[in-house]
Amino acid sequence: MFGNLFKKDEVKQETPNQWIKCPKCTSLMYYKEVEAKQHVCPKCNHHFRISAEQRIESIVDEGSFIEMDDNLAPVDPLKFSDKKSYKKRIEEAKAKTGKTSSVMSGPCTIGGNPVEIAVFDFSFMGGSLGSVEGEKIVRGISRAIEKECGYVIVSASGGARMQESTYSLLQMSKTSAALNRLHHKGLPFISILTDPTMGGVSASFAMLGDIIMAEPDALIGFAGQRVIKQTVGVDLPEGFQRSEFLLEHGLIDMIVDRENIHQTLADLFKFFKKDKRAIKRSAAVQTSEES
Repeated sequence: MFGNLFKKDEVKQETPNQWIKCPKCTSLMYYKEVEAKQHVCPKCNHHFRISAEQRIESIVDEGSFIEMDDNLAPVDPLKFSDKKSYKKRIEEAKAKTGKTSSVMSGPCTIGGNPVEIAVFDFSFMGGSLGSVEGEKIVRGISRAIEKECGYVIVSASGGARMQESTYSLLQMSKTSAALNRLHHKGLPFISILTDPTMGGVSASFAMLGDIIMAEPDALIGFAGQRVIKQTVGVDLPEGFQRSEFLLEHGLIDMIVDRENIHQTLADLFKFFKKDKRAIKRSAAVQTSEES
């Protein structure tokens, strides 16, 4: 359905002398060259897909992340089976990644600012959104409200998990409702879109950020281009569903290179903190004048 959505361009942990090929410019490079630039091609700036652990390491303050809810694991209420049973697919994903879900979440600091963060890992069943992933996100939002801190989601997903059917679709409204509670508390939510962010993820929380940023050339959309073209019956614009196209048409706020995301987040949370203090002072002055 999503065409080249599942192309394998992840950078895996290899020996420093391992040669790798950039899928965009076809340059051959040593792994250590790419690793030194946070898994970005030094020739053409192609951003390789990376694991949740690598993503967290690049974003949060060193040693500050504490994983929460890692004991949550999906079940198979529908006894779903296609070419393989859902249970079998979960077992294979767990063996491949060492994880029980496609989301890692927990508290951290970014630029010294306390933050709750949830990060998708595309290598676990295409980063699909299921009941466990939705629950982890909602629990993280609840912790952010309790601590009165900001919240970050880094999306890398093919969408809602088909093996859970309606259970996975319900996570769209469940997470959106939780973010609405965060909004009414005056707490910031920053959404980071990476390659790819598709389906039910892009149709829910990924596009609800107070600030929506994306990595360069990230695939972002709902249905795949082929499906859309067949539906509307017209040729689609060049670069359609890439982050640059979305920025040009006002659907996202900024495009940020991976090596700059940490500092950008730190600056944004510093701004939100000052803004919140200013609002409180203004409210206090207004109350004083009224009395």
